[in-house]
Amino acid sequence: MFKFLIPTSWRRKRILSQPFPEHWEVMLAQQALYIALSSQEQAQLKDLIKIFLDEKSIEGCAGLEITDEIRITIAAHACVLLLGRETDIYPNCATILVYPDAYIAKGTAMGPGGVLIETTQVRSGESWQGAFAPQSGGPVVLSWRAVKRSAHCPLDGSNVVFHEFAHQLDSEAGGMDGAPRLERQGQYLPWARVLGSEYQSLAESIRKGQPTFINPYGATNPAEFFAVCTELFFERGREMKARHPELYQQLADFYKQDPASRVLCDS
Repeated sequence: MFKFLIPTSWRRKRILSQPFPEHWEVMLAQQALYIALSSQEQAQLKDLIKIFLDEKSIEGCAGLEITDEIRITIAAHACVLLLGRETDIYPNCATILVYPDAYIAKGTAMGPGGVLIETTQVRSGESWQGAFAPQSGGPVVLSWRAVKRSAHCPLDGSNVVFHEFAHQLDSEAGGMDGAPRLERQGQYLPWARVLGSEYQSLAESIRKGQPTFINPYGATNPAEFFAVCTELFFERGREMKARHPELYQQLADFYKQDPASRVLCDS
Protein backbone atom coordinates (compact mmCIF):
# COMPACT_ATOMS: atom_id res chain seq x y z
CA MET A 1 0.00 0.00 0.00
CA PHE A 2 1.54 3.28 -1.08
CA LYS A 3 1.81 6.18 1.29
CA PHE A 4 1.35 9.52 -0.40
CA LEU A 5 1.53 12.81 1.46
CA ILE A 6 2.23 16.28 0.14
CA PRO A 7 2.35 19.14 2.65
CA THR A 8 -0.60 21.22 1.45
CA SER A 9 -0.63 24.97 1.74
CA TRP A 10 -3.66 26.90 0.55
CA ARG A 11 -1.91 27.42 -2.78
CA ARG A 12 -1.20 23.71 -3.20
CA LYS A 13 -4.76 22.77 -2.33
CA ARG A 14 -5.96 25.13 -5.05
CA ILE A 15 -3.53 23.62 -7.59
CA LEU A 16 -4.54 20.06 -6.67
CA SER A 17 -8.22 20.91 -7.05
CA GLN A 18 -7.72 21.89 -10.68
CA PRO A 19 -8.11 19.25 -13.42
CA PHE A 20 -5.01 17.92 -15.16
CA PRO A 21 -4.89 19.69 -18.56
CA GLU A 22 -5.89 17.44 -21.46
CA HIS A 23 -2.89 18.36 -23.61
CA TRP A 24 -0.59 17.49 -20.68
CA GLU A 25 -2.37 14.15 -20.42
CA VAL A 26 -1.66 13.44 -24.11
CA MET A 27 2.05 14.21 -23.64
CA LEU A 28 2.25 12.20 -20.43
CA ALA A 29 0.64 9.18 -22.08
CA GLN A 30 3.61 9.06 -24.46
CA GLN A 31 6.06 8.53 -21.59
CA ALA A 32 7.00 4.85 -21.24
CA LEU A 33 7.53 5.15 -17.49
CA TYR A 34 4.06 6.64 -17.02
CA ILE A 35 2.44 3.82 -19.00
CA ALA A 36 4.15 1.24 -16.77
CA LEU A 37 2.65 2.71 -13.57
CA SER A 38 -0.52 1.49 -11.87
CA SER A 39 -3.62 3.68 -12.14
CA GLN A 40 -3.10 4.79 -8.53
CA GLU A 41 0.51 5.77 -9.23
CA GLN A 42 -0.53 7.61 -12.39
CA ALA A 43 -3.02 9.69 -10.42
CA GLN A 44 -0.38 10.47 -7.78
CA LEU A 45 2.13 11.41 -10.46
CA LYS A 46 -0.27 13.89 -12.04
CA ASP A 47 -0.80 15.61 -8.69
CA LEU A 48 2.95 15.86 -8.18
CA ILE A 49 3.46 17.23 -11.69
CA LYS A 50 0.86 19.95 -11.16
CA ILE A 51 2.63 21.21 -8.04
CA PHE A 52 6.12 20.76 -9.52
CA LEU A 53 5.27 22.87 -12.56
CA ASP A 54 3.55 25.50 -10.44
CA GLU A 55 6.49 25.90 -8.05
CA LYS A 56 9.57 25.30 -10.19
CA SER A 57 10.93 27.67 -12.81
CA ILE A 58 12.08 25.81 -15.94
CA GLU A 59 14.26 28.16 -17.98
CA GLY A 60 15.82 27.73 -21.41
CA CYS A 61 19.51 28.43 -21.99
CA ALA A 62 21.54 29.03 -25.17
CA GLY A 63 18.42 30.02 -27.08
CA LEU A 64 16.25 27.03 -26.14
CA GLU A 65 12.53 27.84 -26.05
CA ILE A 66 10.77 26.00 -23.24
CA THR A 67 7.72 24.11 -24.51
CA ASP A 68 5.08 22.07 -22.70
CA GLU A 69 6.80 18.92 -23.99
CA ILE A 70 10.00 19.92 -22.21
CA ARG A 71 8.17 20.87 -19.02
CA ILE A 72 6.05 17.69 -18.87
CA THR A 73 8.94 15.36 -19.73
CA ILE A 74 11.22 16.80 -17.04
CA ALA A 75 8.48 17.07 -14.42
CA ALA A 76 7.21 13.53 -15.02
CA HIS A 77 10.61 11.92 -14.64
CA ALA A 78 11.57 14.05 -11.62
CA CYS A 79 8.29 13.24 -9.88
CA VAL A 80 8.47 9.49 -10.52
CA LEU A 81 11.16 9.44 -7.81
CA LEU A 82 8.65 10.85 -5.32
CA LEU A 83 5.81 8.36 -5.77
CA GLY A 84 4.75 6.69 -2.53
CA ARG A 85 6.96 8.88 -0.35
CA GLU A 86 6.17 11.68 2.05
CA THR A 87 7.53 14.60 0.10
CA ASP A 88 7.76 18.35 -0.09
CA ILE A 89 8.67 18.09 -3.80
CA TYR A 90 12.35 19.03 -3.96
CA PRO A 91 12.24 21.95 -1.51
CA ASN A 92 15.87 22.87 -2.17
CA CYS A 93 15.43 23.25 -5.92
CA ALA A 94 13.49 26.19 -7.37
CA THR A 95 15.03 26.39 -10.85
CA ILE A 96 15.77 23.94 -13.66
CA LEU A 97 18.04 25.28 -16.41
CA VAL A 98 17.74 23.48 -19.75
CA TYR A 99 20.25 23.61 -22.59
CA PRO A 100 19.40 22.31 -26.07
CA ASP A 101 22.36 19.92 -26.05
CA ALA A 102 25.42 19.05 -24.00
CA TYR A 103 27.05 22.17 -22.59
CA ILE A 104 30.41 23.36 -21.35
CA ALA A 105 30.78 23.74 -17.59
CA LYS A 106 33.75 25.42 -15.94
CA GLY A 107 35.23 24.26 -12.69
CA THR A 108 38.45 23.89 -10.75
CA ALA A 109 40.70 20.97 -9.92
CA MET A 110 43.74 20.46 -7.73
CA GLY A 111 46.86 20.50 -9.86
CA PRO A 112 50.50 19.64 -9.12
CA GLY A 113 51.79 21.15 -5.92
CA GLY A 114 48.28 21.79 -4.61
CA VAL A 115 47.64 24.59 -7.11
CA LEU A 116 44.03 25.08 -8.21
CA ILE A 117 43.61 25.04 -11.98
CA GLU A 118 40.58 25.92 -14.10
CA THR A 119 38.92 23.06 -15.97
CA THR A 120 36.17 22.69 -18.56
CA GLN A 121 33.86 19.70 -19.00
CA VAL A 122 31.16 18.77 -21.48
CA ARG A 123 28.09 17.80 -19.45
CA SER A 124 24.52 16.63 -19.99
CA GLY A 125 23.37 17.50 -16.48
CA GLU A 126 24.39 18.62 -13.02
CA SER A 127 22.78 19.31 -9.68
CA TRP A 128 24.11 22.18 -7.64
CA GLN A 129 24.27 22.78 -3.95
CA GLY A 130 23.30 26.29 -2.87
CA ALA A 131 25.98 28.88 -3.50
CA PHE A 132 25.09 30.80 -0.34
CA ALA A 133 24.05 27.79 1.73
CA PRO A 134 26.37 24.89 0.87
CA GLN A 135 24.33 22.49 2.99
CA SER A 136 21.25 22.99 0.81
CA GLY A 137 20.37 22.11 -2.76
CA GLY A 138 20.42 24.40 -5.77
CA PRO A 139 19.52 24.56 -9.46
CA VAL A 140 19.38 21.47 -11.64
CA VAL A 141 20.92 21.84 -15.10
CA LEU A 142 19.89 19.51 -17.93
CA SER A 143 20.52 18.92 -21.62
CA TRP A 144 17.20 18.59 -23.47
CA ARG A 145 18.78 16.16 -25.94
CA ALA A 146 19.86 13.95 -23.04
CA VAL A 147 16.43 14.21 -21.40
CA LYS A 148 14.71 13.15 -24.65
CA ARG A 149 17.08 10.24 -25.11
CA SER A 150 16.41 9.11 -21.56
CA ALA A 151 12.65 9.29 -22.13
CA HIS A 152 12.80 7.31 -25.36
CA CYS A 153 15.24 4.67 -24.08
CA PRO A 154 13.81 3.68 -20.67
CA LEU A 155 15.58 0.31 -20.56
CA ASP A 156 19.23 1.33 -20.86
CA GLY A 157 19.72 2.20 -17.20
CA SER A 158 20.70 5.78 -18.00
CA ASN A 159 18.40 8.69 -17.19
CA VAL A 160 19.78 12.17 -16.65
CA VAL A 161 16.65 13.44 -14.86
CA PHE A 162 16.63 10.53 -12.40
CA HIS A 163 20.35 11.06 -11.81
CA GLU A 164 20.26 14.78 -11.11
CA PHE A 165 17.10 14.71 -9.00
CA ALA A 166 18.52 11.81 -6.96
CA HIS A 167 21.25 14.30 -6.04
CA GLN A 168 18.53 16.70 -4.95
CA LEU A 169 17.02 14.06 -2.66
CA ASP A 170 20.51 13.38 -1.34
CA SER A 171 20.95 17.08 -0.54
CA GLU A 172 17.84 17.14 1.66
CA ALA A 173 19.83 15.39 4.40
CA GLY A 174 22.29 18.29 4.55
CA GLY A 175 24.78 17.52 1.78
CA MET A 176 25.36 15.42 -1.31
CA ASP A 177 27.20 12.40 0.06
CA GLY A 178 25.11 9.36 -0.92
CA ALA A 179 23.30 9.29 2.42
CA PRO A 180 19.80 10.77 1.91
CA ARG A 181 17.37 11.33 4.73
CA LEU A 182 15.81 7.99 5.65
CA GLU A 183 12.41 7.42 7.23
CA ARG A 184 13.61 5.67 10.40
CA GLN A 185 16.81 5.83 12.42
CA GLY A 186 17.18 2.06 12.19
CA GLN A 187 17.55 2.25 8.41
CA TYR A 188 20.87 4.10 8.44
CA LEU A 189 23.09 1.19 9.51
CA PRO A 190 21.78 -1.28 6.86
CA TRP A 191 21.93 1.51 4.25
CA ALA A 192 25.57 2.28 5.05
CA ARG A 193 26.51 -1.43 5.18
CA VAL A 194 24.87 -2.41 1.88
CA LEU A 195 25.65 0.68 -0.19
CA GLY A 196 29.16 0.92 1.26
CA SER A 197 29.89 -2.71 0.39
CA GLU A 198 28.45 -2.37 -3.12
CA TYR A 199 30.40 0.83 -3.70
CA GLN A 200 33.66 -0.86 -2.70
CA SER A 201 32.85 -3.89 -4.85
CA LEU A 202 32.25 -1.66 -7.86
CA ALA A 203 35.55 0.15 -7.33
CA GLU A 204 37.38 -3.18 -6.97
CA SER A 205 35.83 -4.61 -10.15
CA ILE A 206 36.87 -1.51 -12.06
CA ARG A 207 40.41 -1.77 -10.67
CA LYS A 208 40.58 -5.36 -11.92
CA GLY A 209 39.19 -4.45 -15.33
CA GLN A 210 36.05 -6.56 -14.83
CA PRO A 211 32.73 -5.69 -16.50
CA THR A 212 30.11 -4.25 -14.15
CA PHE A 213 26.31 -4.02 -14.21
CA ILE A 214 26.50 -0.73 -12.33
CA ASN A 215 27.84 2.19 -14.38
CA PRO A 216 31.55 2.67 -13.50
CA TYR A 217 30.83 6.37 -13.00
CA GLY A 218 29.18 5.32 -9.76
CA ALA A 219 32.65 4.65 -8.32
CA THR A 220 33.49 8.38 -8.51
CA ASN A 221 32.14 8.96 -4.99
CA PRO A 222 29.20 7.82 -2.80
CA ALA A 223 26.93 10.62 -4.09
CA GLU A 224 27.41 9.51 -7.71
CA PHE A 225 26.96 5.88 -6.66
CA PHE A 226 23.53 6.67 -5.20
CA ALA A 227 22.51 8.62 -8.32
CA VAL A 228 23.74 5.93 -10.74
CA CYS A 229 21.99 3.20 -8.74
CA THR A 230 18.78 5.24 -8.81
CA GLU A 231 18.90 5.23 -12.61
CA LEU A 232 19.29 1.44 -12.67
CA PHE A 233 16.65 0.91 -10.01
CA PHE A 234 13.95 2.63 -12.04
CA GLU A 235 15.00 1.52 -15.52
CA ARG A 236 16.45 -1.96 -14.99
CA GLY A 237 14.91 -2.87 -11.67
CA ARG A 238 14.31 -6.52 -12.51
CA GLU A 239 17.98 -7.05 -13.37
CA MET A 240 19.16 -5.10 -10.34
CA LYS A 241 16.94 -7.19 -8.08
CA ALA A 242 18.45 -10.38 -9.54
CA ARG A 243 22.08 -9.22 -9.53
CA HIS A 244 22.18 -6.98 -6.46
CA PRO A 245 19.20 -8.00 -4.29
CA GLU A 246 20.31 -6.25 -1.10
CA LEU A 247 21.04 -3.03 -2.95
CA TYR A 248 17.68 -3.23 -4.70
CA GLN A 249 15.89 -3.73 -1.38
CA GLN A 250 17.54 -0.70 0.21
CA LEU A 251 16.42 1.46 -2.70
CA ALA A 252 12.94 -0.10 -2.66
CA ASP A 253 12.63 0.77 1.03
CA PHE A 254 13.80 4.33 0.36
CA TYR A 255 11.70 5.03 -2.74
CA LYS A 256 8.76 2.84 -1.57
CA GLN A 257 8.43 1.44 -5.06
CA ASP A 258 9.01 -1.90 -6.81
CA PRO A 259 10.11 -1.16 -10.38
CA ALA A 260 10.99 -4.84 -10.88
CA SER A 261 7.26 -5.56 -11.05
CA ARG A 262 6.65 -3.06 -13.87
CA VAL A 263 6.75 -3.74 -17.59
CA LEU A 264 8.75 -1.10 -19.45
CA CYS A 265 8.89 -0.80 -23.23
CA ASP A 266 11.02 1.47 -25.40
CA SER A 267 8.93 4.30 -26.79
